[in-house]
Amino acid sequence: MVFSGLSPLVIEDVADEGERIVVRARTPRDTAVCPVCGASSGRVHGYHWRTVADVPVDGRRVVVRVRVRRLVCPTPGCHHTFREQVPGVLERYQRRTARLTSQVKAVVKELAGRAGSRLLAKLAMGLSRHTALRTLLRIPLPTRRVPRVIGVDDFALRRRHRYATVVIDAETHERIDVLPDRTTGTLQVWLREHPGVEVVCRDGSATYAEAIRRALPGAIQVADRWHVWHNLCEAALSEVKAHSSCWATVLDAPLYEGPRAQSTLERWHQVHGLLDQGVSLLECARRLQLALNIVKRYARADRPERVLRVPKYRASLVDPYREHLRKRRAEDPAVPVKHLFEEIKALGFTGCLNLLHKYINQGRADADRSHISARRLARMMLTRPDNLKAEHHDLLAKLTAACPEMTQLSSSIRTFAQLLKPHAGNADAHTRWIVQVRAADLPHLHAFTRGLERDHDAVIAAFTLPYSNGPTEGVNTKTKRIARQMHGRAGFTLLRHRILLG
Repeated sequence: MVFSGLSPLVIEDVADEGERIVVRARTPRDTAVCPVCGASSGRVHGYHWRTVADVPVDGRRVVVRVRVRRLVCPTPGCHHTFREQVPGVLERYQRRTARLTSQVKAVVKELAGRAGSRLLAKLAMGLSRHTALRTLLRIPLPTRRVPRVIGVDDFALRRRHRYATVVIDAETHERIDVLPDRTTGTLQVWLREHPGVEVVCRDGSATYAEAIRRALPGAIQVADRWHVWHNLCEAALSEVKAHSSCWATVLDAPLYEGPRAQSTLERWHQVHGLLDQGVSLLECARRLQLALNIVKRYARADRPERVLRVPKYRASLVDPYREHLRKRRAEDPAVPVKHLFEEIKALGFTGCLNLLHKYINQGRADADRSHISARRLARMMLTRPDNLKAEHHDLLAKLTAACPEMTQLSSSIRTFAQLLKPHAGNADAHTRWIVQVRAADLPHLHAFTRGLERDHDAVIAAFTLPYSNGPTEGVNTKTKRIARQMHGRAGFTLLRHRILLG
């Protein structure tokens, strides 16, 4: 039973050598087939010894020494001698039995080189990391048909520098292929070489959208619902921040004061002064030496109060000395920050002077801590109502009633969330939602609706069809684990092999 995998051989002796077990065997005296002409032969030309490794027994290595025959081909003109093989046990040029190779492949498929080599050593199947990688690359990739519905997404080979593309079957979640980059041309060529695709699930990438449009003009593109919802969350957070002056007054929460607030208001007046003169956003950024996105944020705020924010109160080394700073600044408002730094340093402060400057400029030394942050309020608005606690329901209702815009924002979020469950009637509901949002004073949501209209057909397909790009994102998550295991080793070829074997 121990050596049942060697049953095609004739075992003559088993020797215990301590660290290993040596099995001596020979091939049966049957005829063998010539690998050149296919003729059967039993005429012996000579004998050879082959030494191969087999699966361990009792935690010890097993070595099989097999006497094989070299036979003469009977076909006239072939003039060929050949060494007989034993399919399933001895394969040509291999130094391991077939069943040992299958176990090695199972390990290296999951762990690849170094990790696989370490585990195999513990299992008494010693193998170098280089041999482990060669064994892994010899595992044949599964051949799969081109599916009707596919999902495409990118993942980082080197973050912010190099990216690749994974293609999966969106219905069965099987990996189909991995492309070496995320350019339009590469995906376009792949789609043309693999006809039969009718539906493509993707994220908001314009590169993939263009490739699909060129290669498959009649295919349906489906946007990823998660990315659509994520974009809405970002827009909602921006709106909540823009209305800090409204809901913060309900809780008597402080807004930023002091130098930072003054400079923020001054920049708002500078940006809107240039815009009133007909200056473009890009030219405003150049003249004021600000980033373009910052200028856009000021331009969206129709009133200066909408650029003020509730202070962020993260833990700081200055917090234990806040009362001392308050007292000293009340006694002498003109006290230099450097003097305050020396005083709290004598009390045990271990931070730097810049940290204290930032703390005071943000108004944290004078203002009380807010009861709720803008991000927490946005999270409550975006959470399913059934998952909120009772006290959160009351707080949310109180804060969203602070101004008409906050009420409209809360209502728009709840209405949009219903579109994420695919239904045939969501196309008309989506159009009505955009009309309602544009009638409200919510500039960040207006920008979100413009993004929806740029990818209108794909968004409508996401709201009406059951397909999703979620499985592709799941494959990417597993790909990151694989990439971390083999960081810096063997490049794209090995990574692609392991992804497709997964």
